[in-house]
Amino acid sequence: TALLVRMLHGTLEGISDARLFGGGNLCAIGDGAPGTWELIQFRDAQLVDKETYAVSHRLRGQLGTERDQVWPTGSYLVRLDGTPQQIDLKESHLGLERHYRVGPGSRPVDDPAYTHAVLAFDGIGLRPLSPVHLRLSGSPGKARTATWVRRTRVGGDLWGPMDVPLAEESERYMVRVLQAQTVLREEVVTSAEWVYDLSAQSADGVSGAFTLEVAQVSASFGPGIFARVSAVA
Repeated sequence: TALLVRMLHGTLEGISDARLFGGGNLCAIGDGAPGTWELIQFRDAQLVDKETYAVSHRLRGQLGTERDQVWPTGSYLVRLDGTPQQIDLKESHLGLERHYRVGPGSRPVDDPAYTHAVLAFDGIGLRPLSPVHLRLSGSPGKARTATWVRRTRVGGDLWGPMDVPLAEESERYMVRVLQAQTVLREEVVTSAEWVYDLSAQSADGVSGAFTLEVAQVSASFGPGIFARVSAVA
């Protein structure tokens, strides 16, 4: 479904697949609050009204900013030109409030055009990406086997026959079983497979519909974004 964007400044244009996969048409979308921005790309932009474009063929969650949400009407979309750079923040400074002056780089920092903000950042660039292709095999009343494919924050654009780099100190995943938003089981495993046998199901008291969640774990960040699949016990 096309995303309708009304431009306050500038224009949008479509690009080729090659330019898209090369990083073109990179935008930030969010509600304006710090720490909530998501980076997206788009290939197609069609002018459908005055200063209004229908933006489609989008890539979400770029550069580790994936979010499990739909942005509501009224969200901001900022077209990026490649100039912004990531703040060079030491790991020991993550979560600590720091003072920032934000304004035009061509003016001194005491210019009235600058604003002052006190912000703390969690370092989501260190957050593991959610696993993909999460599947749960087996039938109700029997042991269930979950399998998934991990992604990586580093070297994920490699297209050779080998698996992508791990980019973490070790391979670990957090597995959760939930029923009606209640966590029945939480385990950390070291491979991309997990067996939910009948004894574990009985100990958890799981019955009927349940949800399985899996997230990769980073030693520096903790669990990343969870992938989910629904099933019936």
